[in-house]
Amino acid sequence: MSGSYGLMINEEVLSKMATMAATEVPGVRCISAKAVNIKGVVARGGFGKSVKAKVAPNGEVTINVFISVKKNAKVKELAQKVQANVKEKVQNMTGSAVGHVNVHIADVEPEPEKDTM
Repeated sequence: MSGSYGLMINEEVLSKMATMAATEVPGVRCISAKAVNIKGVVARGGFGKSVKAKVAPNGEVTINVFISVKKNAKVKELAQKVQANVKEKVQNMTGSAVGHVNVHIADVEPEPEKDTM
C-alpha cells in the first residue's frame, strides 16, 4: 500500500523550535517580551508573543523572533547568526521551507553589577 502523507506542524511547535535555535546563538541573552503599544495590549487582552511562526498557504514558514542581546554584542552579526540558525534548525527538524526569519532586537541587557563590598 502506497500513498502520500502530509505533515502539519502546529505554529506553536514551530515557535518553540525557533526559540530553542535562537537561544543557542552566543550573544543572545534571552528571548525578550515583544514590544507592543498599550492600545494593542488592551485590545487583544494580553502581551504579544516573543517568537511567532506563521505558515503561509503555500507551506512557507515566516518566523519573527524578539531577542535581548548581551552587552557589547555586535547586533548586526548576531541577528544574522540568529537568522541562519533558526532557519537551518527549523528546516532540518520539519522539512518545511523557511522563507523569512525576522529578528527584532527588543532589549540590550548589561551584565549584572558586581557588589563592591
